[in-house]
Amino acid sequence: QVQLVESGGGLVQAGGSLRLSCAASGRVSRAYLMSWFRQTPQTERELLATIWWDGGDTDYQPSVKGRFSISRDKTKNMGYLQMNNLRPEDTALYYCAMLGLNGYYRDPSHYDYWGQGTQVTVSS
Repeated sequence: QVQLVESGGGLVQAGGSLRLSCAASGRVSRAYLMSWFRQTPQTERELLATIWWDGGDTDYQPSVKGRFSISRDKTKNMGYLQMNNLRPEDTALYYCAMLGLNGYYRDPSHYDYWGQGTQVTVSS
């Protein structure tokens, strides 16, 4: 099992920045990649960014490419999402999730482990 705990959310003005953290514990070695998602009461869970745990390759969705940056520190079992130039439409509950070797990273239902989420609110 892998446990994930997000932190770093909060209230920020439009144009501001936040850095989200995701602390992973347990059998992290079984994880293949980590992704960040977000969700609002009106939307389905949306994939934002993915990092492959061993090699560090990354992938971004168009809605956040150029503004958000995903990274990880394998020595600390930590994942991060740096969010710059935030917009009111970025307001959501943000989750980190990890996927094992079997699964398609773009499908939220394939992820094995999820954190509880951290709220990000961007005011205009």
